[in-house]
Amino acid sequence: METQRQLDIDFVRSQFPGLDHGWVFFDNAGGSQILTRTVDRITTFLYDKNVQIGGSYDVSQQAAKALMDSRIAATHLVNAARPEEIIFGSSTTVLLQNLARAMRSQLSAGDEIIVTISDHESNIGPWDGLRDMGIVIKFWPLDTTTYELDIAELKPLLTEKTKLVCVTHVSNILGAINPIAEIAAVAHAHGARICVDAVAYAPHRAVDVQAMDVDYYVFSFYKTYGPHYAMMYGKYDHLLELDPLYHFFYGRDKVPGKLEPGNPNYELAYSVTGIVDYLCELGTRSGGSGSPRELILAAFEAITIQENALTERLLSYLRSRNDCRIIGETANRNGRRIPTISFVFEGQNSEDICKAMDAYKIAIRFGDFHARRLGDHVGLPQYNGAVRVSMVHYNTIEEVDRLTAALDQILGSNGALQNRGAA
Repeated sequence: METQRQLDIDFVRSQFPGLDHGWVFFDNAGGSQILTRTVDRITTFLYDKNVQIGGSYDVSQQAAKALMDSRIAATHLVNAARPEEIIFGSSTTVLLQNLARAMRSQLSAGDEIIVTISDHESNIGPWDGLRDMGIVIKFWPLDTTTYELDIAELKPLLTEKTKLVCVTHVSNILGAINPIAEIAAVAHAHGARICVDAVAYAPHRAVDVQAMDVDYYVFSFYKTYGPHYAMMYGKYDHLLELDPLYHFFYGRDKVPGKLEPGNPNYELAYSVTGIVDYLCELGTRSGGSGSPRELILAAFEAITIQENALTERLLSYLRSRNDCRIIGETANRNGRRIPTISFVFEGQNSEDICKAMDAYKIAIRFGDFHARRLGDHVGLPQYNGAVRVSMVHYNTIEEVDRLTAALDQILGSNGALQNRGAA
């Protein structure tokens, strides 16, 4: 039997300086801690290669190489077919807005786009904004008893006019992994393409865009151990068809440049090489070997084992309380849940719980997390929403236990909110 990959947690935590300040960071779905080596890449570029690409002189050539190295690193990260399939941008929200703009010439009045109620607004709003040109927006419903998207309910929505299916890989509230390859197959069988918001998935599991056969796939690096930046993968032939977003002399064949108006941020793009370098070293330390892609896979195997333990530790505590409603699956069946867990306590204000937790130096969050349609759909209390604990692989079982002990003190055994301060 193959030995499970073991995560070297001491090595992991040594790579994130922000973990040294006494706080427990359980707000990682809002933004993870950043790796030392990604910051090093940023400063290296700014100090040594901070010029415009395209020049004949040596430093400009080095800057161009650094940008290409960034695309190659991202290619390894998601298993794209070629570096030109990587588009950089300031955020997932902006990249999806740009994609919607760049698709306009492909769409006509009466065409249909399917979105899901369970998505972050980033993957609903840009498509909903196309209604002004006659595009029909259909919502794929979410079962509020199972918290799942049922593919059987997608199929009747698909017609010969369906151009795009937009779906999240993981909801940033529900935490369950959607079967993207299966959804893509159904969409393609009906002549539609698929656009995936992977912000809540990419920090937790290895991404393989070719195996899933997705057409567009977008996520943010600031939630994946890097700076506030993002990337979009697109199949090369599809990118060629998109409208240029840059100057008029950037033709349709100028990929990826035509989709990066004003050029990408070179130093932030270069930092992606640090994320991939870290994952490769983590894969080696976890017993992996081979190519960068193979090492990334080994790293995420070890990450998954660690995160499954964290997920079950917190879920088991929440299940033990009779005053808690978990928003989403209450167990991590077959590792289908990532460690982003939202919940409400009966009769309690989620904001008050989070503010009380501040005294314990444990960072959690409350609200609807820019998935307001989903929050309304599943009946989250308006405005204050749910409490969300979002963990990643650098978190530990001891930190989860610190959180649950604090919850016991804050809520009390009778469920009455009482901030007793840090123990």
